[in-house]
Amino acid sequence: MLVSEFDYELPAELIAQHPVPQRSASRLLHVDAAGGLADRKFSDLPDLVDERDVLVLNDTKVLKARLFGRKPSGGRVEIFVERITGPRDALVLMRAGHAPRTGSEVHIEEIRAHVLGRDGEMYRVQFSEDVERVLERYGSVPLPPYIRHTPGAEDAQRYQTVYASQPGAVAAPTAGLHFDEAMLQSVQQRGAQIAKLTLHVGFGTFQPLRVAEVEAHRMHRERYCIPPRTWDSVASRRVLAVGTTSLRALEAAARSGELEGETDLFIYPGFQFRVVKRLLTNFHLPRSTLLMLVCAFAGVDRIRKAYAHAVAHRYRFFSYGDAMLIER
Repeated sequence: MLVSEFDYELPAELIAQHPVPQRSASRLLHVDAAGGLADRKFSDLPDLVDERDVLVLNDTKVLKARLFGRKPSGGRVEIFVERITGPRDALVLMRAGHAPRTGSEVHIEEIRAHVLGRDGEMYRVQFSEDVERVLERYGSVPLPPYIRHTPGAEDAQRYQTVYASQPGAVAAPTAGLHFDEAMLQSVQQRGAQIAKLTLHVGFGTFQPLRVAEVEAHRMHRERYCIPPRTWDSVASRRVLAVGTTSLRALEAAARSGELEGETDLFIYPGFQFRVVKRLLTNFHLPRSTLLMLVCAFAGVDRIRKAYAHAVAHRYRFFSYGDAMLIER
């Protein structure tokens, strides 16, 4: 299967650069089980759920993971904290004119980041203060590269779900960005249950596929934790995964039998789903693993039809864009 099969034309003006003024004011494209398409509003979601459903949310919290520093020589360095591994230790990506050497330091104001060594594409770094404190003081929101403005106060609030509680992600579970407290209450008033899990989204979500064949791609590992009460709800109700991250955690647990751990599960057409029946998600990048996942869930032809419809009807794409509700 070729990566090029998952390409499509997208006018640049349809890439949402800012969120809509109100979280639940986005549009919603409903893709039914027969492939029919209905243009709706996200505020219609409560009409599309009932007491059979459990909505599974990812409560990961996005870190202010992007830092800017300088080498002692004055060279500029961008640091992207992918994972905190200890109070002062982290795995990071670094961008610099020349790759930092083991034993060297990067200065972030008065903070020192000591390079301990390499771990594949990443560096092992020890900070002179607690990592979380450094990120809170000097970090910025790690917006995706297709969002062109400098992160500001709006992004610090809106590139985060209202139910985020477990720090550790470097990208938001964007399907959840559409929910506000009133929407969550409306869903529950319809009889649907709300359950939560945690999957910390890693930097791999931004990485392009560097292979020609889909099967040759390897996903980066991401940490997840599913509370037993969530797993119990999943066993007794129709599962509506809010976002691809919730879906991956649930399907990974179904295969491994482990409710906590790390997963590099790569979902593409041919995958056999065991848990999730309905998926709420945003519109994804061409040639991306997330687009391959939704094609696996709904079928390639149905997704091609849905995306062509979304482009023609001027839906807003990607992280700050509109949503889809997909039925298997």
